[in-house]
Amino acid sequence: MDSNNFGEILKDLRKRAGLTQEQLGEQIGKSKSVVSFYELRERSPSPAILVKLASVFHVSTDYLLGVDPSRRLDVSELSEEDITVITLMIDLLRKKNHKLR
Repeated sequence: MDSNNFGEILKDLRKRAGLTQEQLGEQIGKSKSVVSFYELRERSPSPAILVKLASVFHVSTDYLLGVDPSRRLDVSELSEEDITVITLMIDLLRKKNHKLR
């Protein structure tokens, strides 16, 4: 596990989701202090907890571990029309950001 990035990635995802350490702990069956230890890189989660974290944030375990820098979106419960709309939005944002460079 790349413990150099994991804590930072976890903290960033938690904050983006608007969760406190306590709230995240409740979702994964751990205490606030354990979540804090993960973020401070004082402990590493078990594989089972890593999978729970990936599920909470809808990312891959590789993303959490800093192995794969690309973030994935879970579209499994969306209609084809919804997926098309999201894909178009992503393309537009990439074009906009490319022009800003």
